[in-house]
Parts: sequence; structure tokens; C-alpha cells
Amino acid sequence: MIKKGFTKFGILILYLISLLPFWFLYILSDIAFVIIYYIVHYRRDVVQQNLRNAFPEKTDQERHDIERKYYRYLSDLMVETIKMITVSEKQIQKRVVATNSELVFEYFAKGKSIIAVAGHYCNWEMAALNFNFVTDKRFMIVYKNLSNKTFDDFFIKIRSRFGGQPVAMKQTLRKMVEYRKELTVSVLVGDQTPVMHEVNYFTDFLNQPTAVFLGIEKIAKTIDAAVVFYDMKRVKRGYYEYTLIPLTETPKETAEHEITDMHVKYLEGMIRREPQYWLWSHRRWKFKPEDLHR
Repeated sequence: MIKKGFTKFGILILYLISLLPFWFLYILSDIAFVIIYYIVHYRRDVVQQNLRNAFPEKTDQERHDIERKYYRYLSDLMVETIKMITVSEKQIQKRVVATNSELVFEYFAKGKSIIAVAGHYCNWEMAALNFNFVTDKRFMIVYKNLSNKTFDDFFIKIRSRFGGQPVAMKQTLRKMVEYRKELTVSVLVGDQTPVMHEVNYFTDFLNQPTAVFLGIEKIAKTIDAAVVFYDMKRVKRGYYEYTLIPLTETPKETAEHEITDMHVKYLEGMIRREPQYWLWSHRRWKFKPEDLHR
């Protein structure tokens, strides 16, 4: 009961902070950067190890520059995520722009629903909110449950503010089959780490064998949906654009693992272009192929 009370108090504080203007939030971000990078050293060992493994060809100084830029951006991402609690529709449409939204209507004209694959790159959550305004069709945002039920419910409300329908990861296939007779758009994050008992495929990603979910591929083939990838770019502080990259509109004709390898490869290319915007503090490489045989 006490823990729940503290959680609700924390949510109230986040709500009040979200009422602050962007310019003030970025001042808080500058302060947060100093704290998490220089004082707390938040997961710096994880970030450094990930960067060494991902970019063995780079010098120590180059990796250090990426690391520092990453923490600067992480601080911005934190305050932008808080701002999503109360951000207006006008602000979202001003700060996040889809460069080729007409692709959505081209697929709909062909009777195709769409699976949009994102990565933990730039502000993927703000981009998902913006996608609500691209179409009036059913828009589903697949999410991974948080262990704290109060915070989980809180973030569900944020993701559904502009009409999106949050769907828990474990219910994804069932929900998409349920709505298969409708034209829908579904956003899934393609670089989640599977739990050990769900690991059954590794692909090469950033110079190392990486366990990946096969769910996107499985769902696309089940409902025969077109698959696109969110290519995100940070234009300047607080402003983004994303381009929908077609991967396939005939998923049933693709080979096993082909769709998975395509979206993983595209994510890697995006990360290599500007690596500081990916979530390096995430413990992405928990499992190795040999772990499956233990």
C-alpha cells in the first residue's frame, strides 16, 4: 500500500513537470546529463561494453564521443517522455513529421493492413503518437508490460491519448487476428530482447549474434500485412522526422527469417548513421547462441 502511494506521488510529480514548456525542460535535461553521466555514472559500464562490441573498428576516442553524445540525448529523451503526459496535438504535429504518409493510403487502397517496425531509436514514442494523425483507421501500439502495475496503467494512458490502442505484447497476435477484416496500422518495436525460453533465432546485428523475436514476421504472414520500417532522424533538439521504408507487401512469399533479417539490417544501418540516438544503456545482448544448448 505504501509502495503504491509513493508510485502515485511520483506520477503526480511527473505530471506537474510535464506542464513545463519545452525550453525549460531542456534546461532540466542539461542538469540531468551532468548528474547521470558524471556523478551517478548510470550504466556507463553497459554502454561502454556495448559500444566496444558494436564498433570494434572505431578508436577509443570515437567510442567515447558516441557515449557522451548518447547520454546527452538520453537526458533529452527523458524530459521529452515526461512531456508526452500533457503534450498537445498541435505540438506533436509540429515536432514530429512523417515525410511520406501517402504510403499508408497506397497500402490501404490495395486492401493491406500495415505493420510498422520501430527501434529504440530517437523518440520512438513521440513518433507513435504522431502516427495517430496519419490515418483514422484502427491504430495499435504494441508494448511490453512494466512490472509496476500503476506505472504500466499510466503509460497505457499516455500511449492512447490521441486514439491509439495499446496492445500488450503477449496479446498481439490474438488482437491482430481479431481485427484482420479491418484495415489497421500496428507499431511494434523490433529490437526488444526476448526472454530465454522464447529465444529460437539469432541474427548478426552490430557485429555480434543477437537473439530476436520472430513475432513481427509471424504476424505479418498470418494476417498478410505489408511491413514497413520507421526510419527516424533527429532534425534538431525536440524535432524529428520519420520516413516509412517498405520492406514487403507480400509477406507470405518471403522465406523463413527474411522479414526479420530485413528489419534488423535496416535498424543497424540507421544506428550506424547516427549511433548516439539508440538505447545503448539497454542490456541487449543477454544471451549467446551457446546458451540454447545448456
